[in-house]
Amino acid sequence: MTVPADESADHSADHSAPATADTLPSALDAPAVARRLDGRRPAVFLDYDGVLTPIVPRPEDAVMTDGMRAILRSLAGRCSVCIVSGRDRAVVEELSGVDDLVIAGSHGFDIWDPQRGAIEHEASRGWEDLVAEVTQRVQVAAADIEGTQVEPKHASVALHDRHVAADERPRVAALVDEVLAEHPGQLRVTPGKFVHEIQPKIDWNKGKAVDHLIGVLDLDHPDIVPIYLGDDITDEDAFRALARRETPGLGVLVIDPADAAGRETAATAVLATVDEVGRFLDGLAR
Repeated sequence: MTVPADESADHSADHSAPATADTLPSALDAPAVARRLDGRRPAVFLDYDGVLTPIVPRPEDAVMTDGMRAILRSLAGRCSVCIVSGRDRAVVEELSGVDDLVIAGSHGFDIWDPQRGAIEHEASRGWEDLVAEVTQRVQVAAADIEGTQVEPKHASVALHDRHVAADERPRVAALVDEVLAEHPGQLRVTPGKFVHEIQPKIDWNKGKAVDHLIGVLDLDHPDIVPIYLGDDITDEDAFRALARRETPGLGVLVIDPADAAGRETAATAVLATVDEVGRFLDGLAR
């Protein structure tokens, strides 16, 4: 990435109303992105699926490439790098082949720092029995709907319907509604790409996790620019968190241009593919 030598940071963006992805500049060549980075160090937060690896039909096949892993290690030698994923932390570690970075799994409910160990926060515990009960309920009921995949997680249960026939997907939605009704006020569902994630109704999300990490990792300084790269609806919480900061960070939405029209987002810029993510991160590392 080419960074202009003598331009002040651009804080003029109006975040009161979300932009649409098709109106945002590319993070690879946006002057506003370069201006915010001029003379400042990045702190990089990354979703996993759709950002560090392409979305694949079988979640267990989303293995990070050696090339992307090398870019991450190079970048981590220059600045703080954290992975923030809806996946279980242990799964992210296994699929990425990375065990020396901070990883916030389960939408930030479960955060681990190789130097500090577990990073505690207000939503770290107290929901275990509820999640176990709901997971068992979903596993039993989903067995009758062909094509569903139930993914138990540290602080939630994900019900995937990518391989469910279109006319059967209403049954999946109905099952989710039933589970929510059985636990009034205790659960919420986070929608994703062909997945319904049922988790405790706690005021905690990827944005809260990023804010918490910025404080814990001592990254709240004027000379540090937090950058978050994500591709899903759940990443909008992180984009909004960075936009609200006194010195706004950068939110980068990874989205196929064919899907960008009309997609409202709090991100600052876009990237089109995982390959472009690699180019962007490599530019930061260099």
